[in-house]
Amino acid sequence: MLSDPSRSSVVPAAGGAFSGACPLTLLRLATTLLLLGLPLSAQGQDRGSVNPKPLPPLANPDAPDTPAKALFGRATTPAPGPAHAYGSYAKGCFSGGEALPVDGPNWQVMRLSRNRMWGTPPLVEFLERLAAKAPRVGWNGLLVGDMSQPRGGPMLTGHASHQLGLDADIWLTPMPDHRMSRAEREETSATNVVRADRLDIDPQVWTPEHLKLIRMTAQEREVARIFVNPAIKKALCREAGGDRAWLSKVRPMYGHNYHYHIRLACPAGQDDCGDQAPPPAGDGCGEELAYWFSDAVMNPKPATKPPRPKPPMTMAALPAACRMVLKAR
Repeated sequence: MLSDPSRSSVVPAAGGAFSGACPLTLLRLATTLLLLGLPLSAQGQDRGSVNPKPLPPLANPDAPDTPAKALFGRATTPAPGPAHAYGSYAKGCFSGGEALPVDGPNWQVMRLSRNRMWGTPPLVEFLERLAAKAPRVGWNGLLVGDMSQPRGGPMLTGHASHQLGLDADIWLTPMPDHRMSRAEREETSATNVVRADRLDIDPQVWTPEHLKLIRMTAQEREVARIFVNPAIKKALCREAGGDRAWLSKVRPMYGHNYHYHIRLACPAGQDDCGDQAPPPAGDGCGEELAYWFSDAVMNPKPATKPPRPKPPMTMAALPAACRMVLKAR
């Protein structure tokens, strides 16, 4: 997914999912996708399949121009060996992954057909602990959306990040009081909490519990970032009260109106894992948030010509360790 607003107080940019790109490049990307009516991330309401079909084998998987997403998207099991994250959130992979059990005391995994319920052990442990705290804010539990593929890496659809086994999407929908069927998990829509005009949250669906849940998550030590729709950030800024330190971790980005995106910091001692930079100082509720509601963002001028498609990422763009992760048996 698109990631973090930059340290600039005016022009927001994504600094985690597209690490290294300049602020204006990322703003143009977001604007272009909005103009084309395309989502900035895999949306929670996109339906899955009860009977997913396996992907056909690649004709030349070792060719240097083979998209990395085509390779990692076909890895259905985790890489053996010690748990380790390699690279960055948008250019990386991991070994020793674990799957979050599809059912827990206070969570249920959604869209099982995507096979994206994988992560590093610290992420799995974190989600289990967070879900156990959900009743404290008035929810039965959490509905967990996309985490990572079994070995991380680029995905065939949706996210640009979620590659290190340290990202997870939590639906802005409380877990129901029954164990959902497979069909329900594939077809139920997540809750859109943003108003149709995108200027604020929808008061008919936004609740104080949403604020409590996001605040509780942001206050966890391991959390490096939380990404939400700008309208949600506006509501959090308005309703946070006196304790505002946690707001610095919560960054606005379109495409997060059905879920919020949790990003954990790299595990200690893993120097091959490129950590998220510390968040900018302050609560992020001033000028930089206001920019997301400016005419330049809300009503961008139509592009004079379609943008040139960017070639898909190949294995050459990923850390060398990812080749071993991909081929490990």
